[in-house]
Amino acid sequence: MASEIVRIIDQLDREHAGDPWHGSPLRQILEGIDHRQAAHRPLPDGHTIWELVLHMISWKNEVRRRIAGAPAATPLEGDWPTPPRATPESWQDTLAALEASHRSLVSSVASLPEDKLFQPTNDPRDRESGAGVDHYVLLHGIVQHDVYHAGQIGILKKAGMA
Repeated sequence: MASEIVRIIDQLDREHAGDPWHGSPLRQILEGIDHRQAAHRPLPDGHTIWELVLHMISWKNEVRRRIAGAPAATPLEGDWPTPPRATPESWQDTLAALEASHRSLVSSVASLPEDKLFQPTNDPRDRESGAGVDHYVLLHGIVQHDVYHAGQIGILKKAGMA
């Protein structure tokens, strides 16, 4: 029987580039999006695809820091980092950063001792910041977070290509 850590890694990998139950994984949704489409804002008060990707990167990195014992905080990169100037190169750099943040998070989860999974993170409970939950809830939360934003990206992709 697979350990819970292995099952969580499976969920992270499925939502990112695997075969998730809910539909297309994030990497597939991002295929074919160029820098102009990533920066396009079809909804005046909504986020762009680029902003969503940067937000996902920052929270993957924040969860990785929390796994390592850091106290909960707004991600070092910011909650909603400002995208760089929209060029093909900067978009490719952002996609590479997404891949790197995913790999680093999976690596951190893989090194998490199974007995620590149901221990609380380094914080008292604060719903707004997502602090004070156990590692199990934190890790399932980042999967849910990414699936939620991948769905938004899918809708924005369709809106930008209409």
